[in-house]
Amino acid sequence: IKEMKTGLFFGLNKGFVVTAPSHNAKKEKISRRKGIMGARVKKVKEVIREVAGFAPYERKILELIRAGSAQKFKKSLKIAKKRLGTHRRAKNKREELQNVVVEQRRKQLAQLTSHTYSLTLCKKK
Repeated sequence: IKEMKTGLFFGLNKGFVVTAPSHNAKKEKISRRKGIMGARVKKVKEVIREVAGFAPYERKILELIRAGSAQKFKKSLKIAKKRLGTHRRAKNKREELQNVVVEQRRKQLAQLTSHTYSLTLCKKK
């Protein structure tokens, strides 16, 4: 238990009397949000990616990731690091492109299952 300050510059509880900040004051600070992507920025980036597509080095990394071997996976990190400058940026880029590949495979699988389902419906008629 901390005792109250006396307002005097001497003694055991010396110091200026202040009210303690609320427990949630740090959580409410806007600077705590720094670096977190907002919804609007996310949508804008999606549109740009859809319109502009991937850079040549990103397409190369996508090919290496699709290959699936551990060597190619490591090579993709090396290429990203060479282009982006830092290891952390390269890892983030590789993870982003890996998610793209997973999403593409998921869409392809969904397309195949819906196509086969429609074929089975046609055969039943």
